[in-house]
Parts: sequence; structure tokens; C-alpha cells
Amino acid sequence: MTRLDLKTAGESHGRGLVALLTGLPAGLPVDLPSLNADLRRRQLGHGRGDRMKIESDEGEILAGVRHGHTTGAPVALLVWNRDFAVWQADMAAHLAPGQEPTRPPLRRPRPGHADLAGGMKFGHYDLRDVLERASARETAARVAAGAVCRQLLARFGVVLRSRVLFIGSASAPAADLESRGPLDDVWQTIESSPVRTDDPEAEAAMVSAIDAARAEGDTLGGVGEVIAFGVPPGLGSYTSWDARLDGALAAALMSIPSVKAVEIGDGLASARLPGSQVHDEIVPDSMRPYGAGRASNRAGGVEGGVSNGEPIVLRVAFKPIPTLVRPLGSMNLDSHQSQPAHHERSDVCIVPAGCVVAEAMTALALADALLVKFGGDHLDDTVAAFEHYLHRLGVRPHGSV
Repeated sequence: MTRLDLKTAGESHGRGLVALLTGLPAGLPVDLPSLNADLRRRQLGHGRGDRMKIESDEGEILAGVRHGHTTGAPVALLVWNRDFAVWQADMAAHLAPGQEPTRPPLRRPRPGHADLAGGMKFGHYDLRDVLERASARETAARVAAGAVCRQLLARFGVVLRSRVLFIGSASAPAADLESRGPLDDVWQTIESSPVRTDDPEAEAAMVSAIDAARAEGDTLGGVGEVIAFGVPPGLGSYTSWDARLDGALAAALMSIPSVKAVEIGDGLASARLPGSQVHDEIVPDSMRPYGAGRASNRAGGVEGGVSNGEPIVLRVAFKPIPTLVRPLGSMNLDSHQSQPAHHERSDVCIVPAGCVVAEAMTALALADALLVKFGGDHLDDTVAAFEHYLHRLGVRPHGSV
């Protein structure tokens, strides 16, 4: 059994961000342009702040890949921070003789951020030690690693997509994507949208809501949706609580900064309905494993902690980011007097970019589950196990394998 593990390091205004991804089989082709394309997607979206005008994220492969293929060793990825050039005195690992920080210690924690809780946990006087690591800038490293996982999944016919459902009170139509035209065209429209929607009216409403929040010095959250197509049945397990695929997916998505809720399939809506209107009836389908298909996908592709062969549908709720131009009330930890919270340059809305991060974390969780089931020190071993499994289920392997 092979397990994927991701560790990241780096600070928002430090020299760069590092991702260390262990557990990948040898022989996986790694396409750096595709990885960088995902990093660029993360930087886009209406409501992003001035930081994205400075950075131009590109990944570098430091280890674990030789001549375009993984070696089976840990894969180390690096994304440099261009903004470090003006933060060197404040973020240097060691100050040079006579060098002093240019910014005072951060002593006014922001409500909704890790500043105060993190400061209490680690005993930091300067809460910047918390801010720099808790910043969502860290997700650039996750997206780089997630891009490699996405390339692994693609070898097995799994494709990830995302869209925005809500920003503030502005929402996109709830209709299934298939009803909106050819899927390739729909996804192309979503990718070109500044708010990741294919509906022109919803796009205008979301852009307007973000602009209004910016004018008020406020921020907006929203809901994004990630769909994983082509996931084979049998990933995860019902036999142990910590082997459940839904638990792994929820944990991966909840770990994203600003995420406050995750649902799979109909999620919360299913709690308000009788079982007859919730569960997906099983119907004969000669093209599916065991000759059994589904009349609907309200479960979102996971039943009993196991993927059931339907698309996996995940929804992620992002709270408004806690750094406001018009700060909320806080206090000075030195004087213990009430003062406005610290203001740091920030975004107004991160939901479109957050969807790209959610794709990356979904890719990590699914790739881990796939390797747990099929294993293999080399990609050829994993493919052989996968094809044997599909043969046992009575289906042909995906053409992309």
C-alpha cells in the first residue's frame, strides 16, 4: 500500500514556498507547463488584490523528477515570492549586522484570522509569525503539488473541474451542467470567466457584488463546487472510520484557509427530505460495473465512505476573508486598549481562486485513495493493478490509461 503525503513550508512574504510530495510511483510523466498553468489559474479571479499584480507564479522542480518522469523519491517543488524583495529585512532568516526590521511587531489581531489563537498557542509576541504562515499564499504550494496529483489521476481517466455557485447573495443557476450545452464548451466558458461561472447574468451579479464590497472596504465569501469525473468505484473503505473517502475529502477541503463547510452531493439539503427523495435508485446499465447504474447522483459519488463510480460532487463554503480595509474591532495586546484590527494588503473575494485550490486538495485526496487501492512502486504496476480490477468488474479500462 502506497500513501501520498504532502508537506509545505514557507511564509507569505518569505523567499518562497516549498511543497514536498512523497509516495508517488516512479515513471509518472510530469508536465511542468501544465503545473504552471494551474498556478496561473490560482492567481486569477475578480476580487483579487494587488499582490497578484506582483507575483507571477511558476513552479520549479527541485527533486524527485529526472528527465521528465518521477523517480519514486520525494518530489520537491518551489514557488518563489517576488514580493520578498521588499520584505527582506522583515522576513530574513537571519538579520545582517546592523540590519533592523522595517515594520513594527503586529499586536492588533484580526477577528476571524489565526493571529490571536496562533499567538497564544506558540507564544509569539510578534503576531506576524502567525500571519505569514497562516496566509492563504501557502496554497500556491498546494496547487503545485495538486497539479502533479492531477496528472497522475489523468492516467486513470479522472478529470477535475470546478465552478462558483455563490458569491455573497449572487448565485449561478442550479441546473445540471449537462443541461447547459456541450460540457467542453461549458468548462471553457467557466475557465474564461472572472468569477468561474458560465452564466452571463450570474457573472454580472457576482462582479457587481464584489465591486460593491470593495467600495465599502468589506469582503465577500461564497460557495464553490468541485466535480471529479471518471473516478472508479471502490476508492476508500467502509471498514474503518479513517479509511472513508468522504472523510478524507472533507478533511482535505476543510484544511483550506477560509473554508468553513464542506458538503458531498446534496449534503445539507438531504437532511430536510425523506429517504425516498434522497437515495439514488439502482438501475440496470450494461455499460457500468456489475451492470448496475444510478438513476441520479444525489450522494455525490460516495456511499458508505466508498466511491460508487458516479462523478464525485463536492461543495465548499468560503467565509469572507478576515482582513478588511475598514477593520473590525480588536485590541492592542500591549496596552489592552480597544483598537481597530491590523490591516494587511489583501483580496476582496477569493472564491474563484479558492475553487482552484479546492481542485488541488481534491486531487491530493483522490490520488492518495487511488494509490492505496492499486499501489505500485512504478506507474506500470499501478496501471496493471487498475486494469485487472476493471476486468474483474467487467468493464474496459479507460482509453487514457
